[in-house]
Amino acid sequence: MHPPKTATFDVAARTNTDTKGTARAVDEYRVTDFGLYMSRAMVARPAAHWMQTWLLPDLGLAVTDWWWNPGHERDQDFYLDVCEIERAEHRWLLTDHYLDIVVQHRRGALVIDVDEFVGAVACGVLDPAAAETAMHRTHRAVDGLAAHGHDLDAWLASLGIALTWRERPGGAGR
Repeated sequence: MHPPKTATFDVAARTNTDTKGTARAVDEYRVTDFGLYMSRAMVARPAAHWMQTWLLPDLGLAVTDWWWNPGHERDQDFYLDVCEIERAEHRWLLTDHYLDIVVQHRRGALVIDVDEFVGAVACGVLDPAAAETAMHRTHRAVDGLAAHGHDLDAWLASLGIALTWRERPGGAGR
């Protein structure tokens, strides 16, 4: 079992160091009262060519919109990583807590990677307090999504959060 993955978002340097330790140039950062937006190209990833992510520290979530390459499309609109997000001046650090939520707009939300989560707790690489927090965050997100018809924007709006996204080339939808 691997230790929790981390990613660094350095607003001043305009870089994002991914979970494998590779620093990538960021096209756009936006800091708001509720979080951080990042948009960048995916390099050397056959399945996707672009990603845009909102870090929402108070919810312990990273919300990602992947732009899939033809033939690699997935039946998802948003991918939510359950995580811990810390901010130190211009750097934001994301520590993944294994659980993820696949959101299908107005159709459903599916919690995935439960096996990794359980394994991490059993092996001691995710301590019990962090595991409990991750479970609460996951349940809050799934409950909030369900209460708002699996509409991510509606749920977040009920919390005073309005996410804005980069428009896809040609105006193509999610």
